[in-house]
Amino acid sequence: MVAAATAPALAAVVDQHAAAVRDILTAGVESGAAVAGVVLLAGYAQGVQDHLRERGLALPIPKDRADWLTASWYHVRLVAVCALARTLHPSHPVTRTEDLPSLA
Repeated sequence: MVAAATAPALAAVVDQHAAAVRDILTAGVESGAAVAGVVLLAGYAQGVQDHLRERGLALPIPKDRADWLTASWYHVRLVAVCALARTLHPSHPVTRTEDLPSLA
């Protein structure tokens, strides 16, 4: 999140991923609107991690801002999940990204 706050291009990519995750969870998950957003986000993040683990892939944490600027899709997707989680009330469903503050 710190790297995204200092790199507008990274912030824009994180925002795009956040919108995609929000769309998946609101439109693509049966009863998604009735489940607390943080629960859906946690499940989604676990699914990303499971996908990596099943393929024997490691996800090392980027060490500095330069590494974040070339971070993988998986890194950015998980940062987007964190960005969404920071904006949600624990018992509310995932909201529209237009209602969320931008990282840029």
